[in-house]
Amino acid sequence: MPLLVLGRAGAAASLRRCLVSRRSAHRASVPTEMSAWQIHRYGGPEELQLTTSHRLPTITQPTELLIKVHAASINPIDVAMLGGYGSTTMNLMRQLCGTLEFPLTLGRDVSGEVVAVGGGVSQFRPGDQVWAAVGPQRQGTHAEYVAAAAGSVSLKPRSLSHVEAASIPYVAATAWSALVVTGELVSEGTRRDRRVLVCGAAGGVGSLAVQLLKAWGCQVTATCATDAVELVESLGADVVVDYTAPDADEHLKLMQGYDLILDCSGGHGERHIPLMKPWTYAKYVTLSPPLLKNIDADGLVAGGVRNLAELVQSNISSHTQGRSHRWAFFMPNGCALSQVRDLVDDGKIRPVVQRVVPFELVPDAFVQLQGGHSRGKTVIRVVDEPPAPSEPPETDTGAPSSDRSGA
Repeated sequence: MPLLVLGRAGAAASLRRCLVSRRSAHRASVPTEMSAWQIHRYGGPEELQLTTSHRLPTITQPTELLIKVHAASINPIDVAMLGGYGSTTMNLMRQLCGTLEFPLTLGRDVSGEVVAVGGGVSQFRPGDQVWAAVGPQRQGTHAEYVAAAAGSVSLKPRSLSHVEAASIPYVAATAWSALVVTGELVSEGTRRDRRVLVCGAAGGVGSLAVQLLKAWGCQVTATCATDAVELVESLGADVVVDYTAPDADEHLKLMQGYDLILDCSGGHGERHIPLMKPWTYAKYVTLSPPLLKNIDADGLVAGGVRNLAELVQSNISSHTQGRSHRWAFFMPNGCALSQVRDLVDDGKIRPVVQRVVPFELVPDAFVQLQGGHSRGKTVIRVVDEPPAPSEPPETDTGAPSSDRSGA
């Protein structure tokens, strides 16, 4: 039998051919161009430009996959990033990945169909119906296609349409990070019968957190504004407190003794730290830490020092009573989405969609979301599909934004 000997260059070339062959065997027919909403500088919704001939994302790592976006959503983080929030940190991460800052496509949530996979992806294949929350350093989902790390992706719930499913991944991954990674509710023993206060329970993360906590067997008290009380009660919260009521704080004091406070209200829940159980290492977890803002203002080094000082200072007073003050962040997590998917299909978590907008009206949806006080999620319908019975009707937010179209 003849012996085939490959030199270093020949072996590398052979490996590349093998990977290309594997990718081509796992790739559906896709176009070479797509439409995407992009910005070329930071600012307001007027900076969003619809590009109709943008090059399709490419799979640059063997652990990536390409998703055809059926639906996406808009989160407050997208509005903040539009204005430049976190740009210093995100640009450092992009430089490490060898990608550029602009043009930038926003959007973290996606529900859609896998059309191509990298050579190292074995758990997904073209045709799979998936959902994901992509990292903020990556190009986003307000486009017809998006490349995502396989570790951030899971099969979507069978019981939801793509529009409904697109409302969940980012808030689910964020709530999971806050409650499990930071709050240490890691198992049934650390979850069942724990008393948790959720501040700002009517927004995207808060409404998901209430449902997740109840599915775990926690006792949940939630705060929200008057017009959201009925919604939060319907999500299963044991007690709902209208924070606009004159006696709201007194009402919360009567129920003090919380094991954990999850603050989704922009830091307003910090004043409730004294309501946590003393000397039990109870945790106050905020989703509005100053980390990215301080780095944007002071730079990586000075901002990092300032962050450390603020975190230490906030814990000094808490630790004197055996409590802790913690910062939580969104982290892509496909494994968490898999567990949330099962809870959705079991009827324990439902999507909370406030409005559905067509792809061509994305800038107008950003304008609406800037007003704050959302009651659920704003979802972008990218692919026309028959709406599910539980979906809200598509919202015409204004005149078509054709004047924002770009090359």
